[in-house]
Amino acid sequence: MNRSIIYFPEKEKAVFETAEADATLAPNQVLVKIDYDLISAGTELANYHDLPNTEVSIRKFPHYPGYTTSGHIVKIGDAVKKYKIGDRVVCAWGGHRSWVIREENDRIYPVPEGIDQKDAAAAHLASFPMLAIRKLQIQMGEACLIAGQGLLGLIAGQLARIAGAYPVIVSDCSPERRELALQLGADYALDPMAPDYVEKVIQLTDGRGPETVVEVTGNIQARQQVLECVAKNGRVVLLGCTRISDQPINVYKYIHCKGVYLIGAHTSNRPAHDPAHWGASEADDYKSFFKYLKSGRLKVSSLISEVASPREADAIYQKIGMSANPPLGILLNWTDIDNDIPR
Repeated sequence: MNRSIIYFPEKEKAVFETAEADATLAPNQVLVKIDYDLISAGTELANYHDLPNTEVSIRKFPHYPGYTTSGHIVKIGDAVKKYKIGDRVVCAWGGHRSWVIREENDRIYPVPEGIDQKDAAAAHLASFPMLAIRKLQIQMGEACLIAGQGLLGLIAGQLARIAGAYPVIVSDCSPERRELALQLGADYALDPMAPDYVEKVIQLTDGRGPETVVEVTGNIQARQQVLECVAKNGRVVLLGCTRISDQPINVYKYIHCKGVYLIGAHTSNRPAHDPAHWGASEADDYKSFFKYLKSGRLKVSSLISEVASPREADAIYQKIGMSANPPLGILLNWTDIDNDIPR
């Protein structure tokens, strides 16, 4: 049967391709027809542009991007107990493709009633800023700075507010993204290119600087700025992946003397389930994501700039990878592709 995929055969080239694929299931496996698939621009464009510290830099091309999807189960193995045909689910690390095969307990999670499939596609992506906010251990009334307002940063700002941070200060070069962050509940939105940016952040936090920071740009200059802003003995969680470290940082002045805690928050090092020490599984974070989404405390639909066909893959990646003002979030719609899956 047919399966369609998107992949990068070489630097700055995306291809949509359909080919025959084996849909045979083991007894404990399910076949998930993908409905929607969210492009994670930061990670995917780093590989698209063949930057250092990426999967492509190690494994080379071709590269198969994509990791946060929603879909429904159309075929199950004989021993599957947890799911039935028709159940809606989210999948992690499946790639941009029309269907995936999963073991019933392997990075697959049910979508609750009342949740839109378009919103559900963001579940795995949202687990990244959830990990960062958990690791910060925000206390009520602590100020939080979110540096960068891409998809992860816009979600992180909302989660910091849910966690009790005040004020929540965000920064981004884009005035449109700053305005969106304010609409989503940020208390202040600043331009990091402004000459008085660092002074303004410190002023908004009663002269102390924010006790907590989420750095989600991956830009070494932005990292320098947050180290200048953060309060003494403050915590900085590194959520953005720094691909190019081309600027020295005065560790003695900005980390050692200030007593700053630097916290890595890469999902590959997610700790085992341990709520007392900020550890939560992916499934724990999916559950929290859906609870916040359903209650209206977390919003993701406003982060989607457009819904596009996977067939337009090359044009889509050109738009987000080569444009001076790229769209924020692009959702791929697979609902009309490869629907002839035999049960």
